[in-house]
Amino acid sequence: MKKGFSLPLWVAGAARSALKKLVGSPFNNYELIKIPNEKKEIKIDIHSVGLIKDSSHALGITFAKSGLDLDITQNLEVWAIASFEKASFDIPVQKNQINLIAGSGVGIKEKTSEICISEFAKEILYQNLLDIIPEGLILNLEIIFPNGEFLAERTSNKSFGIVEGLSIIGTSAETHSSASPDQLEQAKTNLAKLIKSDFKGKVVFVIGENGLNLAKTSNVNLPIIKVGNWIAPLIVDAAIKNVKTVILFGYHGKLIKLAGGIFHTHNHLADGRIEILVYLAVKENLPHEIIVKLSHLNNLEDGLLLLEKFSKSIADKLFQNLANTIEKRSFAYVNRYVKTDMEIAAIIFDRKREIRWGGINGNSYIPYFKCD
Repeated sequence: MKKGFSLPLWVAGAARSALKKLVGSPFNNYELIKIPNEKKEIKIDIHSVGLIKDSSHALGITFAKSGLDLDITQNLEVWAIASFEKASFDIPVQKNQINLIAGSGVGIKEKTSEICISEFAKEILYQNLLDIIPEGLILNLEIIFPNGEFLAERTSNKSFGIVEGLSIIGTSAETHSSASPDQLEQAKTNLAKLIKSDFKGKVVFVIGENGLNLAKTSNVNLPIIKVGNWIAPLIVDAAIKNVKTVILFGYHGKLIKLAGGIFHTHNHLADGRIEILVYLAVKENLPHEIIVKLSHLNNLEDGLLLLEKFSKSIADKLFQNLANTIEKRSFAYVNRYVKTDMEIAAIIFDRKREIRWGGINGNSYIPYFKCD
């Protein structure tokens, strides 16, 4: 299996190297990065490090190696610029000793302008930097992806309200391709382990890091499994294992594929999102001119905006029907392979990460997701 390390580790490696240079430690061409809640350390290669701005700042550079051919961060150049300022009052070693700054190419949240970074990524930085920061000083850490803004145009970041660059949202140390069979086997293993524990019969399946991040920041009191793009075999496996309810939780641009019978959702295998939206619009008897405009769009979010401009109530009805169709098509797919009455519930969120629509089954589970 092809495997590498997630972006937060490379950011931590560049940051730790820069910080060590700033306090006078000699350069090493690698850093050993500690992983939160694990006893192992991971070796991260460092390309270079040096003092800049009259030696008041240090710059560490590395190149991310995710190990995944289709990953946008493979070979991504990562810069970390470290500098100190005096704390305004005496503080013990704690997390607010690190001020994270989104530099060029790093994604920020459109609403708040905050750096878009996962809790896992923050913990990686805290665990590997706090012990080096001198007492009485605050570390200003600017993260830069020189090619990040360009690469972000090839992602769905804007669909999630992330602008100006790539987000740092890895949730684990190692990377696994969401399109590879190994990801499928890992998800099956996670489901098997879950069932052996105090399992109540209900599980949430999410696709991708954004869906996982949103699910985890909700107060949902249900187990969550990241299924990658392998939805079809996972829901079949759940039925075989006598799971009572599978909640499919995801972004409309991913889950819509299930409504069209596309059950492996990676873009390099099949797309069809606009075609499925047009089909649903035809079923709703929308005006011909609206259907024609939909057919010429490049992404689903633009389709939603066009429909809402025409009629918000009609747009909501169409996407409600989309969620219903996802449930029906998924249930029919599973029953081609195993006869089951397992409940399949679909819950869909939009580009603003707001949970908007549920199917006939999914609506009853939306209250489980109480996002902050």
